[in-house]
Amino acid sequence: MKITTIDTIPGTDFEVLGLVKGTIVQSKHFGRDLLAGLKNLVGGEIESYTEMLCEARDIATKRMIDEATKMGADAIVGVRYGSASVMEGAAEVMAYGTAVKIK
Repeated sequence: MKITTIDTIPGTDFEVLGLVKGTIVQSKHFGRDLLAGLKNLVGGEIESYTEMLCEARDIATKRMIDEATKMGADAIVGVRYGSASVMEGAAEVMAYGTAVKIK
């Protein structure tokens, strides 16, 4: 599956199939959340949250690809990511784009 952040695939004609998305709300284990809170006091990267968001992005991307595959897509164009804090220690990550069938 070809995935691009641009709205076209240069030199390729395609049929638009529709919007596809993948989303996840993920949180960290309480112990890690407590350690992250302590890290917040001294500053620096909170690696456990970086790992959590990377994992969440991968899962959201896979869910988006799975939805596109079910539609018979060959590619997803215009891919974007969004995130939001749902509650302390939990974040929603969404991946979305346009599923297309290459002609």
